[in-house]
Amino acid sequence: MERNGITTMKGNPMTLVGPELKVGDKAPDFTVLDQTMGKKTLKDYDGKIKVISVTPSLDTPVCDLQIHWFNEDAANQPADVAVLNISMDLPFAIRRFCATGGIDKTEALSDHRDASFGTNWGVLMKELRLLARSIFVVDKENVIRYVQIVPEQTTEPDYEAALTALKALV
Repeated sequence: MERNGITTMKGNPMTLVGPELKVGDKAPDFTVLDQTMGKKTLKDYDGKIKVISVTPSLDTPVCDLQIHWFNEDAANQPADVAVLNISMDLPFAIRRFCATGGIDKTEALSDHRDASFGTNWGVLMKELRLLARSIFVVDKENVIRYVQIVPEQTTEPDYEAALTALKALV
């Protein structure tokens, strides 16, 4: 399934691969890699509220701002909130980025191997094989409670709208 007219990259239209997820949908499973190449799935976060920050590539200015914003906010969240960042960056690059950038409250994960998250969650940009900048908030029962796909990928997401959705769950 492919969708158009949702997002652009530097003004160029992008095609998103996968379903259009909506508030109230059951969160699809995914398999991504942590910084040690270990597999992580949705099940690894059972019983937690999940804030999923999706970035095209951590080594770009807007993605850097986004993960740092969520890392800072994560420090203020209760233990039952898991803050994740998913990108197509290689696990080794993610580990280096997090170590040098002080990212220690947000779990940065890689979808590079299978694009499982991107295709299952409908945020894989076909033209670039990168994930579209987006935010999802998922409750403890794995029901999606908030969806934001940023219209222009070179701009920051609406952090406050995501935070409002999270606050309604904690």
